[in-house]
Amino acid sequence: MSLLRFIGGEIISVYRQSLLTIGSGQTARCFSTTTLQRRATKPESEASEEAAPSEEAGQPQDAADTSTAAPIDDPKDRTRVIPVETSVRYLASDAYRQTYQDDPVWKQYRRNHKGLYPPKLTRKTCIRKGRISTGNPCPICRDEYLVLDHNNIDLLKQFISPQTGKVLSYRVTGLCQKKHTQLLVAVERAMDRGMLTFDVPFREYDYSEYYPAKGGSNTSK
Repeated sequence: MSLLRFIGGEIISVYRQSLLTIGSGQTARCFSTTTLQRRATKPESEASEEAAPSEEAGQPQDAADTSTAAPIDDPKDRTRVIPVETSVRYLASDAYRQTYQDDPVWKQYRRNHKGLYPPKLTRKTCIRKGRISTGNPCPICRDEYLVLDHNNIDLLKQFISPQTGKVLSYRVTGLCQKKHTQLLVAVERAMDRGMLTFDVPFREYDYSEYYPAKGGSNTSK
């Protein structure tokens, strides 16, 4: 029993010394309700002034939160709007030639589908809520610098058949339904503005249906 009392007395003495050192020089972390009462009694103007430094103090934490968010150069982000002029310069750049060589943008594209036979229609769209929602986007959706517009003639010509002069089917190009519709609109606008040449089909008319036959008895001088 004497040994236990001795050990207990030593522990108590060490605890008292620690309390004395905290009270003399060091500051102990404690929680007081006086500050909360003062904030409750202060008007809203003073409360807003005190809230401003606290927001500034929280900036490093917000910065840390943004650092853990999605990166800026997200390859699936399609919220940025690319001007048509930038797309035209991209088609004439070395980066485009290294990527696609001399082939059309849809030439090396392979569509993923379930089963042996591909479905009749391609997917409705590859982009949902500003992001690519599939692992195999169509040739236009996968490259954000390919903009379908009536001023981007070099891109539109890649989707027009040189034999027939018609727009290639989505079964050949692999475009999603949304981009194929945009392609048709861009081609029609380019043709209306004379930026794309096309052959008008030759038509033969039977003029006898429009003009009556001239007989000898009915002729008048």
